[in-house]
Amino acid sequence: MTLPGPLGTPSRLTAAVLASAVVLGFALLGTGLAQTGTGELRIPAAGTTTVLRLLVLTGLAVHVGELAGRRLAGEGPRPRAWSAPAALLAAAASAGLLLLFTAVSGLSPSVVYGLREGRLLLVTANAFVLAALCAASRRPGLAVLPLALAVGAEALRAHPETNQPLLGTGLTLVHLTAASLWTGTLLYVLRTMRLRGGGRDVLRRYARMAAWVYGALAVTGTVSTLRKLPPDAVMSTAYGRVLLLKLVLFGGASLLALAARGRLMSGGNAQAPARVEASVLAGIVLVSALLTVVPNPHGLTP
Repeated sequence: MTLPGPLGTPSRLTAAVLASAVVLGFALLGTGLAQTGTGELRIPAAGTTTVLRLLVLTGLAVHVGELAGRRLAGEGPRPRAWSAPAALLAAAASAGLLLLFTAVSGLSPSVVYGLREGRLLLVTANAFVLAALCAASRRPGLAVLPLALAVGAEALRAHPETNQPLLGTGLTLVHLTAASLWTGTLLYVLRTMRLRGGGRDVLRRYARMAAWVYGALAVTGTVSTLRKLPPDAVMSTAYGRVLLLKLVLFGGASLLALAARGRLMSGGNAQAPARVEASVLAGIVLVSALLTVVPNPHGLTP
């Protein structure tokens, strides 16, 4: 017996189960492995936090990508909407982060809600709930407003420093939005092409948008790295090690994107490199979740 859809064969189902196990293992153990030999303090519940942040980033990317992808899809059949379940998944993960923060800190919920971290997590969870309601309504495009609120709250959470916090928040705001567009929209485009048995025009429109998104990612990522990571902390901190892994994956995704665009321009089959690109981007989302958990080296090294 086989399952319908993309997991309809036993081999694909087995591959999906194995991939999920690898992702879960990396999320649970990644922080500890990255901190090996650094002397940095261990982070309580780091694995669980990474898993929950991965779910938040995944839900955000799927929803943002679907909003953008529907504009690129044009006329023709469209894949089933995943935006509402994705937003609910992100909302549940945000609520889980709030509960985890309460448990780890040992503070009462009323005290946690009064803290900056607690307020931002609460805003994020509520924003995703609103996004899910919008996605299920007759005006799914309205979800862009609560999604923007969720991205803004995450950007503020990631930059509690007193030194130029607005710059750091702005960089993260653009970077997170661009990353969600690149990953989520490519997923939606590939689903559309699979449904239509072609759809090169959709991939061509995506390629034009992705060029601008790629530029935004490269600029904001470079500036953020220069702000956060001293050169001598690249290999001596968990943040530097995880960031290096992310840069390697980013380079791989860039080459695959160029290969897909090259085949698209020459009339060849661009779906194969685009599918691999989507898989690498999924890996980048996982590493990005880990990057939000490991200690920030800014100000910790001379």
